[in-house]
Amino acid sequence: MAGPASLGSPKTAQGAQPERVAGKDAAAPPPRVQARQQLNASIIQSSISVAIGAGDEPMALLYKSAMTSINEALAPEFGPDAIQNAAGQDNSPEGTAGRIVSMSTAFYEAYKQQHAGEDEATVLRQFMDTIQVGVDQGFKEARDILQGLKVLDGGIAANIDKTEELVRQGLAEFAGSLQGPEKNAETQRA
Repeated sequence: MAGPASLGSPKTAQGAQPERVAGKDAAAPPPRVQARQQLNASIIQSSISVAIGAGDEPMALLYKSAMTSINEALAPEFGPDAIQNAAGQDNSPEGTAGRIVSMSTAFYEAYKQQHAGEDEATVLRQFMDTIQVGVDQGFKEARDILQGLKVLDGGIAANIDKTEELVRQGLAEFAGSLQGPEKNAETQRA
């Protein structure tokens, strides 16, 4: 296997792509292409570092790659650097649970309109059942991903458990607020 030096420097790898693009048309590549080129250069640099024996570079590469791809996917709806802009939000179990509950329950009125003329209690129960399936799946997938990365331990696991508990409480409170006072009391006792 060739040593790291035979891979060339990131500038060489990065420089080769724009020259081909520039040869086709004189305009600079679009920002998305430039971002991808920078990511490719970072991948090469990380590969070199891994080959040399840097310990945390694979996780840094994973993080950088994931953030770039997620930002690209979110850009049309949330603008550039959506992840970085959201990083200022409260990522505590309480903050995360609050966002999950508020975003998922915000669809109730639209769901209710789609089921106009049906029994309100039945519509609410079906809506809550639908949300619960999504919540269960989301938490399972998050745990599976973190377990695969071998980082689902101690504090992270405890925070996920607490977030899930708070989401369940928040959803129960939402459902209770839409039921009559007697049903609300029954729900809280259950």
